[in-house]
Amino acid sequence: MGRPIIQLDPSAPLRSATRVHRYADEVPKAQERLENIGALGLILVDATALERIERSYGVKAHRRASQDLALLVHDVCEECLESGFAVASEPGSDEVLVFIYRPRTDDRFYREELPAVGVGIGESLIRNIARICYPYQRDPVHLPVGHAFAIHNPTERTGKQIKRMREHAREEAELNARIYERKLRDQFHQVILAENVASVYEPIVDARNRKVMGYEALIRGPAGTELETPAALFPMAEKTGLLFELDCLCRRKGLFGAQGLAPGKKLFLNCLPSAIHDPGFREDRLRDTLDSMGLAPQDVVFEISEKESIENFEVFREVRDYYRMLGFGIALDDVGAGYAGLETVMELQPDFIKLDLSLVRGIDSDPHRRELVAALNNVSGKLGARVIGEGVSTEAELATLADLGIPYAQGWLLGRNESPGGGSSGAA
Repeated sequence: MGRPIIQLDPSAPLRSATRVHRYADEVPKAQERLENIGALGLILVDATALERIERSYGVKAHRRASQDLALLVHDVCEECLESGFAVASEPGSDEVLVFIYRPRTDDRFYREELPAVGVGIGESLIRNIARICYPYQRDPVHLPVGHAFAIHNPTERTGKQIKRMREHAREEAELNARIYERKLRDQFHQVILAENVASVYEPIVDARNRKVMGYEALIRGPAGTELETPAALFPMAEKTGLLFELDCLCRRKGLFGAQGLAPGKKLFLNCLPSAIHDPGFREDRLRDTLDSMGLAPQDVVFEISEKESIENFEVFREVRDYYRMLGFGIALDDVGAGYAGLETVMELQPDFIKLDLSLVRGIDSDPHRRELVAALNNVSGKLGARVIGEGVSTEAELATLADLGIPYAQGWLLGRNESPGGGSSGAA
């Protein structure tokens, strides 16, 4: 095989000069080559998971993601094969196909290198899937890869042989998807059993002077693995029925890592409404835990996402009222992420309202976003809630929030800490 599989820079543009063929145009060539060289290899990428983009953002967005996927596959093949291949896609299909032309006499390629190319493409997709889906899809998606080959049979139509080869590659992609899910599930079980998660802390600052008001505990799985981010951990927790356990673990880790929090600063902890059923987060035990860490209920704010809260207003109110009674603050997270917005804010009346990054990103150049954020801030102020803009990544975004009267901000621009106090975020 040629050069090794590369890890593409996620920030680099895809090479627009790369040519991706139409499937219908490539098949006649593949049939001819199958007859002439006696064999043909195929790698298939199942892109069905990108349908989520089409459902949420339309055909144009889906087409863009599909084209980026095909170009990425071409770049990887160019690195490891150098020549003798063609990337093809079919309008209306959720597959990207790579035809690989090697003579029948090159049996080592079909035995060893063809499977390795398929594995390499799959690994490159895992590393670069965020770039393909950006800015439409936040949750990680898996695009399974399968391979197959055909050996020319002169008693059979070449078109039929290619069709069967494609079916075999599709079957292997489906099998690999199940294997991947099982591997990920097993890894997740190990993470939960070993409590192998840690917290990093993102500062929440005054939008005008950057003075730190508090920190949000952000959970991380094992570094360098496919379960490193919350976007990977929580969907797997739902699939395995361990969502409650993961939520409890994240809150414990977030608290332990915040030992020694500076006086007057607040700790924001993400939690599900089911936190109220965690024995460790009921009145007496929770107070004892906080006391051992030098924290008071007034130092802690529980964050519940807007989506989770509107699924059952009554449950959210129960959580809000119970923890407020104990002295904790309540924040409504992800406001404006496409759920209920102003209606939810008025219905639930939290202490803090955290604007989803979709409202903050590019707000300096988008008058519609500015109007919506100003309206949310106005309503929040009347309800006694303070607004925090999340996902701030530029000075212009921060300045715009300050100009709109948004009191607080957080995001990449404003930094991140391993721990806001003297504790260790990785050990409970």
